[in-house]
Amino acid sequence: MFVSDRMTKNPVTIPSSTKLDEAASLMKNDGIRRLPVVDGNSLVGIITDTDLMRVGPSAATTLSKYEINSLLSKILVKDVMSKTVISVNENEPIEQAALLMSRNKVAGLPVTSDVGAVVGVITETDIFDAFVDIMGLEEGKTRITVNVSDKVGVVQDIAGIFAEAGYNIDSFVTCKLDDGKYDIIIRGSFDNTDALTNKLAEHGYKVVHVNRIGH
Repeated sequence: MFVSDRMTKNPVTIPSSTKLDEAASLMKNDGIRRLPVVDGNSLVGIITDTDLMRVGPSAATTLSKYEINSLLSKILVKDVMSKTVISVNENEPIEQAALLMSRNKVAGLPVTSDVGAVVGVITETDIFDAFVDIMGLEEGKTRITVNVSDKVGVVQDIAGIFAEAGYNIDSFVTCKLDDGKYDIIIRGSFDNTDALTNKLAEHGYKVVHVNRIGH
């Protein structure tokens, strides 16, 4: 799955010369939390609801509503936008967008084409939805967690045990633990987990957790 599969296409963008009150009104009316700032065909910044709160008057202000609106109308987007923009290419895997958001602690990214044009926006909600789809969780899956040591052939061996038992594996994820071992998380439609647990134990693999997801 790629970023282009999950992004919101044809996003609303604004030029850097936009007045701040206009940007705020646009974000409020369209329910948008972030706006890519584009001059010509180039992404030059991004403005978020957090930026608006940062520059707006506090709740304790003695300014009238008219005075507040007058103040905001004199500020341009280019004066408050974030000029260092983290973006992701539309052809990147969805995991790359998730990694960029996690590393930089942002909830959304502008999506660019190979020529640098803004073609979409992807948010944390899009990432969550993609995760649910990739794991097939809405269909209802059984999750089996197996604790293993790091050795060559573990994945192939465990996959073979499931195949011998007549089961397909829908997803297979390895997670490294602090003690140097790994949890292998296996999801699929398994109707006899007791038999699978016993079969894995016969091959020296310990099942540490079994749970039904999406039931």
